[in-house]
Amino acid sequence: MAEEGKTSIYAVRTTTGQEKTVADMIASRAASRKIPIASVFVSEAIKGYIFIEALRPQFVDEVISGMRHVRARTRGTVPLESLQKFIETRPMIEELKVGDMVEVVGGPFRGMRARITSVDRVKEEVTIELLEEGFTTLPITVHADYLKPVEEREKSS
Repeated sequence: MAEEGKTSIYAVRTTTGQEKTVADMIASRAASRKIPIASVFVSEAIKGYIFIEALRPQFVDEVISGMRHVRARTRGTVPLESLQKFIETRPMIEELKVGDMVEVVGGPFRGMRARITSVDRVKEEVTIELLEEGFTTLPITVHADYLKPVEEREKSS
């Protein structure tokens, strides 16, 4: 009975794009049926999978049975160490450096590609030059959260 308090993490395959919906349905079903599910984790970086923390795989099977958009529970457990990088949130500014190619994901320049010319880590602002045709190479300063790295570029000193 010493094993009673130890939970494991189980991966569940879902329809891609329905991960958050499935996680919400699992949480509400577990609460209403009093199924001992410790947590449900969805990562935007891992498409088509959600992760459920429970004492036994039978509880996971019980909560997902017959649920829409659920494909199957994968075999075995997922070690916490492999999910750690998705759990810890790091500010986007830490990942950006001068010379990187980025895509603008918010604001009036959404969807455009750019190159980073300077980074202000204190203000969390990045100065970029748009690479799209029709735009002159004016430096534009945007918040780091509006950018998504596309590829890293080696710094030329």
